[in-house]
Amino acid sequence: MSNSNNRRNFLKLTGLAGLGVATGGFVSCSSTSGIIAPPNMGTSRFNMSGYAAPKIETVKIGFIGLGMRGPSAVKRMSYIDGVEIKALCDSRTKQAESSKKLLDGTKHNPKVYSGSEDAWKQMIDTEDLDLIYIATPWDLHVPMAVYGMNAGRHVAVEVPAAKTIDECWELVETSERTKMHCMMLENCCYDFFELLTLNMARQGYFGDIVHGEGAYIHDLVDLNFDKNAYENMWRLKENIGRDGNLYATHGLGPICQIMNVNRGDQMDYLSSLSSADFSMHKRATKLAGEDPFFNEFKNKKFRGNMNTTMIKTKNGRSMMIQHDVSSPRPYSRIHMVSGSEGFAQKYPEPGKISKGHSWLNEQDYRAVEEKYTPEIVKKVGDLAKRVGGHGGMDFIMDWRLIDCLRNGLPLDQDVYDAALWSAVTPLSEQSVANRSNSIDVPDFTRGHWKTNAPVDISLTGGGTTNVLLAD
Repeated sequence: MSNSNNRRNFLKLTGLAGLGVATGGFVSCSSTSGIIAPPNMGTSRFNMSGYAAPKIETVKIGFIGLGMRGPSAVKRMSYIDGVEIKALCDSRTKQAESSKKLLDGTKHNPKVYSGSEDAWKQMIDTEDLDLIYIATPWDLHVPMAVYGMNAGRHVAVEVPAAKTIDECWELVETSERTKMHCMMLENCCYDFFELLTLNMARQGYFGDIVHGEGAYIHDLVDLNFDKNAYENMWRLKENIGRDGNLYATHGLGPICQIMNVNRGDQMDYLSSLSSADFSMHKRATKLAGEDPFFNEFKNKKFRGNMNTTMIKTKNGRSMMIQHDVSSPRPYSRIHMVSGSEGFAQKYPEPGKISKGHSWLNEQDYRAVEEKYTPEIVKKVGDLAKRVGGHGGMDFIMDWRLIDCLRNGLPLDQDVYDAALWSAVTPLSEQSVANRSNSIDVPDFTRGHWKTNAPVDISLTGGGTTNVLLAD
């Protein structure tokens, strides 16, 4: 019996299905029992954590989604040796052709697929590809990733990788069955301070990791209400009828790696609370009074400005992850690491480190930075800053992905990370809807977290991929 059938049978046996609860859903019980969640069903078909797929000398890539994020990814990949950009796909022909022009003067001459909503399927079915790079609206991430893996392609998918718990399980089960990598493109794991603190944690600088904080605090109200930004206003629509941490992974991913979540520790349960909405509805009402285009939004219920989600791990660590993209605040991902022997926090910038009550002075900070800067930053950090992409972290991420595929190394982010980090969003929505009651977090590794090895950022066995930049 399939795992999805097992979950459906659990709902029937417990009577939850009769209450209209979707597979993987939750219902309130009493004030003492909180939330009941279906247990993790089945056993792992194959452990993708630490899995090294066969080496690929030249990684042949097809891109899907060439709107906000896709074109810059296409350009970045053109600077990486051992890559062949074979295909570009967007339902809008203009977008696809515009992205192809970015490759003028390079060795790449990709075929363009466009003009229909299913052009991406034609691309996957037709082209000889090793990697599908997905930068589409969130609803399309799982269908495209699953289709790609079933076709024998590795996939790299923008954040969040999935929107529902069932979708998270679908990614896991497909990756395990096909033995195709499914990496969520969480670029913030590759920013410079995050990589520094990850290596510091690996080397024991912080002692035992006690607590971590992350966030996505970024005023996007103007962009979300811009008619010329996201196609068909899809990003604005994601903020309607959903209340929770809708974009958790930027702050969450680096903290999870530092805590070895999925690789020595695991999330146990979470609680989530949202403020009311003080911005989005007001903006929708104001704009509707000026432009009838916005009439469909003026009576909608938007998510609260600030969401705060607290997570407890199996080993007793705690996390706080926040989301606010509608308040006029300075940008912050917080990135705070608190250990039994040390502390670090990135925002407000510049980042700071302490070993006690006081911050390290500039000289001592530079000494720590020199000692703990990881090998990957020393190798491609300066080149990444030249290429760009959120200060260089996007390029480090892309370079590392290609280098791992070319050298047959496990990926830094596997399908379990994609599923777990994405799952925080629907779980936070459930908690918010149930007066912030705690909710158990599924273990997508199905027990393998106890023996999975931590992420290795030493470049052992890799680091051989050149960057195509003139001196």
